[in-house]
Amino acid sequence: MPMRDHFRPPLDNIASWEELHGQWPAMIVMALNRQLPPRYVAGPRVHLGAFMEIDVSAYDQDESASFGRTRVEGGVATATWAPPRPTLDVATDLPDQDAYEVRVYDTKRHRRLVAAVEIVSPANKDRPENRRAFVSKCAALLQERVSVAIVDLVTTRQFNLYGDLLELIGQTDPALSAEPPGTYAAACRRTHPGETWRFQTWNHTLTLGQPLPTLPLWLADDLAVPLELEESYEETCRILRLV
Repeated sequence: MPMRDHFRPPLDNIASWEELHGQWPAMIVMALNRQLPPRYVAGPRVHLGAFMEIDVSAYDQDESASFGRTRVEGGVATATWAPPRPTLDVATDLPDQDAYEVRVYDTKRHRRLVAAVEIVSPANKDRPENRRAFVSKCAALLQERVSVAIVDLVTTRQFNLYGDLLELIGQTDPALSAEPPGTYAAACRRTHPGETWRFQTWNHTLTLGQPLPTLPLWLADDLAVPLELEESYEETCRILRLV
């Protein structure tokens, strides 16, 4: 099925782009899990809005807990610590980040993340801080040797996050024009085949009316599986009655 514009009439009168983006990761997972080697497993992840991951968490406990308290006559008193005044106090909003993605894990290495498919949403492209957050996330994954595929069907905002990613890490792609296309699919990986680290990409322009490409999804330096975007996209459109 050729690529269609899911962000304008008449198609968005039938199904919203959120429905496509919400269903597509599941179809990609189904296709990948049919071909992944037994030690690997793919799973979807869809998150809307601000998302923060923290390594150390503090929880509000009930009053029976005695940590941080001192005993006084007649009961237990809480020892209150007063922090100093903040060095910066401004009104601001953290950028909300939509995440429509598929993650592939190596189950023989304690579910180590080895690959991620990032489906770009309009919110990922609408503000400079959102675009920075998206490409920083991709760069952080690549730094950890997680291969990343970026798939961008958003026709209403003409930014190219693959180009922004290259700019962030100080690289350029000669195939990108001065005004790179707003719809594209790119697979990226950081590998160490010899004495030096290599950064490799497979970039494709996406065009309305044309089929989607197949990208290599790298699970290890010497192991890749085909990410067949056209097949999963067609199945998603069929389920949503967009055929």
